Amino acid sequence: MKHHLLALTLLLGTAPVPASQAFAGQAPRASATEDIPVSHRDRVYAAEQFSNTVSVIDPANNALLGVIRLGDPQPANLSPLYRGQVLVHGLGFSPDGKTLAVVSIGSNSVTFIDTATNAVKATTYLGRSPHEAFFTPDGRELWVTVRGEDYISVIDPTTFAEKTRIRVPAGPGMQIFSPDGEYGYVCSSFTAETVVIRRADHQIVGHIKQDSPFCPNIAASPDGRQVWLTLKDIGRVMVFDAKPPFSVLRTIDTGPLTNHVNFAKTMAGTFAYVTVGGLDAIKVFRTDTFEQTALIPVGKLPHGLWPSGDGTRIYVGIENADKVAAIDTATNRVIAEISVGQAPQALVYVPRAVAADEGTSGLQPLGVAGKASLLSLTAVRPSATERGTSVSLFDQGLTQVLQAAVAGLEPRKPYVLALADKPDGSGQIEPLAAFMTNPAGSAVVNAVGPIRQVVGNAADDRRRYLVIVPGTASEYGAPVQVQSRAS
Repeated sequence: MKHHLLALTLLLGTAPVPASQAFAGQAPRASATEDIPVSHRDRVYAAEQFSNTVSVIDPANNALLGVIRLGDPQPANLSPLYRGQVLVHGLGFSPDGKTLAVVSIGSNSVTFIDTATNAVKATTYLGRSPHEAFFTPDGRELWVTVRGEDYISVIDPTTFAEKTRIRVPAGPGMQIFSPDGEYGYVCSSFTAETVVIRRADHQIVGHIKQDSPFCPNIAASPDGRQVWLTLKDIGRVMVFDAKPPFSVLRTIDTGPLTNHVNFAKTMAGTFAYVTVGGLDAIKVFRTDTFEQTALIPVGKLPHGLWPSGDGTRIYVGIENADKVAAIDTATNRVIAEISVGQAPQALVYVPRAVAADEGTSGLQPLGVAGKASLLSLTAVRPSATERGTSVSLFDQGLTQVLQAAVAGLEPRKPYVLALADKPDGSGQIEPLAAFMTNPAGSAVVNAVGPIRQVVGNAADDRRRYLVIVPGTASEYGAPVQVQSRAS
């Protein structure tokens, strides 16, 4: 029997943990709660921005079960009569694991999904550009950050109606709750301030100055002692005390396009995992000493991440590769990659989301949602430390959504992503998108068009090459990055 158990756990990519070595509770639950071993009842969900889908993964065998299709790709979603969701982006889940909340930033909505049937229970429309949603630990409220405005929308998850609004600094990015449910922590994407809200009466009771105004993500440690937030524009995380007076404990420079953070509690301690898009990696830090303990290469532009119910794994969405990676927290190595929809953003792991091996009804095959082309740009004068740019072309039929994870440029400077006649960037330049780099010399740049058809491998006079030039669309200099010949 013991040999059969070992063979099964090796097949599933996880080692057995003796009962005497059980870990403590995993985020977002408190440390005192019971760990939940990985099983076929669990689900990993990834919200995919350009295919408007939610991928559903069984973590027991790291298999994609299918997608929940909430909307159509372009050009169908451009119609004035279109009723689906656009830019599926944020995720949250109820404490009992029975309801998934999906935020679509383009159609200003939160969609409630029954995890047992994968069916939409309701859709609630909100203000401009909501970003993330999460349930209070008692499950009685869902808080949604309305990033395009200045409030938290508080929704009753039984009626799916907005019951009140909590005014906060402009541009709330994300909220998370203390494990005991006493506080809600809300960082901002437009204002350099995080606020702490007392959940019982919705009053702001704390203010934390952010080192920059662009925070996309925030997480509370299971022991209830720390809150970590990411600052995407300057490549940094901030850590503050989860209890009054909410003092800043540490700032850590993490790297360009620092995006999401989450925790895993293991036999070796509690660790913070931080996705760093410009490095295509996850950085791992101890929460007691703040020492970096690992750098995990995971692929192009890692985004959202979440621990399994027992902390033995971290799952992460790889935005510019249309994959979800599973990481063994004991070794900090990738043990599986799962193909998913286009540009996964937020990701959650929901223990015991379904009963037994059920929970596959209503799912659709990946189909066109899994189609993308990957390119890269490298520096004209490369150096050993300079990083290039990864580009994904997400198929929308005859056109593609281009997304470039730009890195290795001068900070706070204007640039243009363009098409050039020649591989070295010489000849006529046709601008696609102008952008400004952040203080870390990075940016995420988008464009739409039949780009794959002109930057492919066809050797004719119609072929063009992606380049980055300094300046503006009307006045620019010589290319500083050019499309890799291997593309």
